[in-house]
Amino acid sequence: MARPWEMRGRWAMVFWAMMALWAMMMMGRWAMMMMGPPGAVAAVTLLLALLLRWLWDTLRNVTHRRNTLRRFPRPPWRNWVLGHSGMAKSTEEGLRQVDALVAQFRRGCLWWAAPWLPVLRLFHPDTLRPILLASAFIAPKDQLFYGFLKPWLGDGLLLSRGHKWARHRRLLTPAFHGDVIKSYIGIFNQSTHVMHAKWRAAARTAGGLVGLEVLEHLSLLTLDTLQKCIFSHESHCQEKPSEYIKTILELSTLVVRRHQHLLHHLPWLYRLSADGRRFAQGCATVHSFTANVVQRRRRALDRLGHQAWLESHQGRRMDFIDLLLLAKDEDGNTLSDEDIAAEADTFMFEGHDTTASGLAWLLYNLASHPHYQERCRQEVQELLKGREVEEIKWEDLSHLPFTTMCIKESLRLHPPVTAVSRRCTEDIATRDGRVIPKGIICLMSIYGTHHNPDLWPEPQVYNPLRFSPENSQGRSPLAFIPFSAGPRGLCCCLR
Repeated sequence: MARPWEMRGRWAMVFWAMMALWAMMMMGRWAMMMMGPPGAVAAVTLLLALLLRWLWDTLRNVTHRRNTLRRFPRPPWRNWVLGHSGMAKSTEEGLRQVDALVAQFRRGCLWWAAPWLPVLRLFHPDTLRPILLASAFIAPKDQLFYGFLKPWLGDGLLLSRGHKWARHRRLLTPAFHGDVIKSYIGIFNQSTHVMHAKWRAAARTAGGLVGLEVLEHLSLLTLDTLQKCIFSHESHCQEKPSEYIKTILELSTLVVRRHQHLLHHLPWLYRLSADGRRFAQGCATVHSFTANVVQRRRRALDRLGHQAWLESHQGRRMDFIDLLLLAKDEDGNTLSDEDIAAEADTFMFEGHDTTASGLAWLLYNLASHPHYQERCRQEVQELLKGREVEEIKWEDLSHLPFTTMCIKESLRLHPPVTAVSRRCTEDIATRDGRVIPKGIICLMSIYGTHHNPDLWPEPQVYNPLRFSPENSQGRSPLAFIPFSAGPRGLCCCLR
């Protein structure tokens, strides 16, 4: 008996074959009118040959995909017409659903996101490895899941593909050198002091304990920090409203909401909607801000010249825009203003939300486990003992082993990015002998991998000691991938 996906494939072939035959008849009538009987026969013969070749190629591809997908287990679905469409949710309920899937299908399963769209959901290093470690040309990011960000972020590292991605990756790598990140420590401390001052003031006003929505405060903290690191811009957004920051937060919300509304997936329909108009206005606001900064810096660089511009920056920290303006490839070519703006917008989006979410869950997990919280406090206080100014230095980070374990365990239990997707451009073999066919979307579940009982016993328990040196021995590096892994690991999330 034919399986549902075989029936769908066969009905699709029948439909398109009928459409092709109808088109061929129309072309035959046109050829008869324009070229006479001999020309019409030749045209129809050519069209028939092309149709037969197309049908043969389609049949071969459908059969290949059917045979390869048959080896992946499939969870119960709504029905054979709808598949699993509408069953996955971007909510806490959706995460519990992932836990149930991982408990039953430890390595992965086949999921029909739509009647015509098979997706492989992967939960184990053995199935993740061939995709994550494949080159960006073999397993590029899938545009279906990331395409909604394109009008906002352009062709930055998150969304670009092929040679453009590879070139930008090479040019951006120096911006993430340890010495560059080290120079930002002062900014991290400065922005954190502002947030702490707000919290202390709120506690004084309340006369003691006060309840705060920490995610909101942490989002402003990360956005404040990023504006300083990327643009050298003092927005003071933690202390007063900022139109730019408000727009960034709104755009993030709109992108998530669009994913949840199937009709809004159609670009023309989304543009007509209220959300679509707000999204377009927000993109214009963000693009205007970024373009003004980049163009102003470019004019200064062109006016002074490369050497004089560098000398004017001596003793000053270079921000992200500065580093991108100076970047050159092996042929001496620089990034265009549009490329620099796209990368800046990408890191404003990718950097603020994921960092704020990770910090919020860390504070939650430490508050839920006071004994771990107290141990972290003692570790930090011991490190800062005797200092006039209580600020963390770059060198201190390697002397906070238990705090580091708490951070990692929080990222395992509550990863800020729950999944990343790739679409294979060729067949990829897994370790167990199965084959992931060309064209299939692979949804690599970071959350599912971090909650896989085969990798993490009692996965729902917050236990920082999982990351002690002795407990980490022999563990696959792909068992813990809060910032993805492989060739695209530089742009940490994005994933």
